[in-house]
Amino acid sequence: MEQFLEFLQSLISSASELVWGIPTIILLVGTGLYLTISLRGIQFTKLWYSLFLALIKRKEDSDEPGDITHFQALMTALSATVGTGNIAGVATAIATGGPGALFWMWITGLVGMATKYSEALLAVKYRVKDSNGDMSGGPMYYISKGLGWKWLGIIFAFFATIATFGIGNTVQSNSVAHALNSTFGIPPFVTAIILMIATGAVILGGIKSIGKVTGLLVPIMIVFYMGGALLILLMNIPAVVDAFVLIFEEAFTPTAQLGGFAGSTVLLTIRMGVARGVFSNESGLGSSPIAAAAARTKDPVTQALVSMTQTFIDTLVVCTLTGLVIIISGDWSSGITGAELTTVAFTDGMSSSVGGYIVSIGLVLFAYSTLLGWSYYGEKSLSFLFGNRAIKPYRIIFTIFVGIGAISELDLVWGIADIFNGLMAFPNLIGLLALSPIIISETKKYFNK
Repeated sequence: MEQFLEFLQSLISSASELVWGIPTIILLVGTGLYLTISLRGIQFTKLWYSLFLALIKRKEDSDEPGDITHFQALMTALSATVGTGNIAGVATAIATGGPGALFWMWITGLVGMATKYSEALLAVKYRVKDSNGDMSGGPMYYISKGLGWKWLGIIFAFFATIATFGIGNTVQSNSVAHALNSTFGIPPFVTAIILMIATGAVILGGIKSIGKVTGLLVPIMIVFYMGGALLILLMNIPAVVDAFVLIFEEAFTPTAQLGGFAGSTVLLTIRMGVARGVFSNESGLGSSPIAAAAARTKDPVTQALVSMTQTFIDTLVVCTLTGLVIIISGDWSSGITGAELTTVAFTDGMSSSVGGYIVSIGLVLFAYSTLLGWSYYGEKSLSFLFGNRAIKPYRIIFTIFVGIGAISELDLVWGIADIFNGLMAFPNLIGLLALSPIIISETKKYFNK
């Protein structure tokens, strides 16, 4: 049995490396670059306007079609992306690829903003009102309606449904249980019960309930985590300048072996930065446009502008703060990686165990919010496949899996989650590239008006 599990683990690991290999990364970044050029750098020219819509105006008139406000749609999408990738993913990228990996995370985030914009635009344009009177949209709808390829929409919905039980569920609850057990000594089964109650109570109310909770929780958790990181950076301002110099230098040159760091080639630095960047902000994977489709708006471009700020906040802000703290601490070359590296860096940065508590509490909040966001992605994907009758059973099963994830060993699940998360990108990117003339046309029409 042990040999079989080892073989299965090796097989899943190889499949994950294949799915997330160089061709996939090139396709994801290449699509973002193509859309950036086609849309004339909309993420740069309209950034301040998009931030105004997202964070200041926040909503449109109540009589516009949709279920939740712009802000709630953004927070729901952020709840799913601001997660373990911002804490463990950044640390893994730097621990493996060196400080230069953070530069390539920025590049991925910048071109990914155009991808995120395009996904949301199509999601709103091709959304439908379901039998319950709720909005439904996302890649499965714009592929089916925009291209007439329902078979490809079905493939995306299947991949997304499976992914919700991995990256959007058990992996997150397991991270919460581990963090609470290692920091506060709370037994995993206690965490499992509390998480099941807390998750079920929210998701059983649907997107309106999820939108209200994430609209309150996500800003608090981001400000809490950012506050801790900014405090460390302010305490070490001279080192911050040195960190930026190191990031730019080592983005284009090999990183030498240092302490527990094995050294890195430029190719490995790029690969780790891009892969972890995509894993964190999910631009091109097709998950967040499912939430964007629920926004109360009459114009697809308005919500698209709001949605592209998600990648900006996730990668260019939260991931950057995490990366800078890790680099200035010097712990990136210690040989440790993942959430443990971020915890040690925050602890050293503050010269106090308070830093570790900030990371642990941040991880718990990030992971819990991810559960809420991905539960919505899963129910919309499943309802596309089987209709609304599948939603209530899905919510119950999803809640049960939250508890299972908290008390289980998840080595195999992590690998499977990675595979299906990556597989979502292929049908979605086909849809984006094939429908890019629609994206460009809608954008021109909006700004000309």
